[in-house]
Amino acid sequence: MQEEAFDLGAEVNDFTSRQSGMGAVVSFTGIVRDIAAGLEAMQIEHYPGMTEKALAGIAEEASARWSLGDVLVIHRHGALAPDEMIMMVATSSPHRADAFQAAEFLMDYLKSRAPFWKKEVTRDGADWVDAKDADEDALSRW
Repeated sequence: MQEEAFDLGAEVNDFTSRQSGMGAVVSFTGIVRDIAAGLEAMQIEHYPGMTEKALAGIAEEASARWSLGDVLVIHRHGALAPDEMIMMVATSSPHRADAFQAAEFLMDYLKSRAPFWKKEVTRDGADWVDAKDADEDALSRW
């Protein structure tokens, strides 16, 4: 959890450099997208301590379910503008299938279960983002 921006290339390079004996590294980066109402900011709130514990727990679950070398989860909080990176996950594994599946699992969890509260701030006001059925459906496959 961090408020400041991260350097995607540096994070992926650092993660990859520590993956001795692994055959695959998969990474995914989430970006704040604009909305029709003209997004000024996506405000991400969380409870320090609780959020980090939840993210560590889901990383441990991914490691128990798939043959992984390592897992990295970075998620930002605070006010983020459209086109800013909001999060990234990276997984390593001896084989690509486990790395891809674990990364998808982590992304689905972050989207639907991680303890974040998101508010879209537009020129017309601010609204909390509701959970989406599609996100719940994606998580149900795990």
